[in-house]
Amino acid sequence: MVTLTDLSPFTPAIVERIEPRSDNDPIARRLVELGFVPGEAIHVIAVAPISNDPIVTRIGSARFALRLDEARRIKIRTEGGHL
Repeated sequence: MVTLTDLSPFTPAIVERIEPRSDNDPIARRLVELGFVPGEAIHVIAVAPISNDPIVTRIGSARFALRLDEARRIKIRTEGGHL
């Protein structure tokens, strides 16, 4: 499955799920609390030059800067399979 880190800027996608790294992953839990939930539309707005870390995402009207480690937990799907 594709993660948020694979998404090109301004390509629309849908959150499929958050994949925790452990049974009690606090980062995965916090992502869900912030609105990264299945079915939610998501966009990458900007990516840091050179390292690509962090990436700026938009969910609804909220924007979040996520480290790559956090963004890799977010599994997405795109319409038409375009990244």
